[in-house]
Amino acid sequence: MRWLVRMSQWARHPPSENRVILVLAIIALFLAIFGVEWLGLWPDWATTQKMRR
Repeated sequence: MRWLVRMSQWARHPPSENRVILVLAIIALFLAIFGVEWLGLWPDWATTQKMRR
C-alpha cells in the first residue's frame, strides 16, 4: 500500500531531470562494474580476501 501512495506522489510531482540522469548514471556505473567482473577483467588488487572464521 505504501508503494501505491509513493507512486501517486511521483506521478503528481515527478523528480527533476537532473535527479533522473543521476540515478541512470549510477545504474549504468553499477552495470559496467558488474560486466567487467563477469567477464573476468576485474583486477586482483581490487578483490577482497575472504577471512576464515
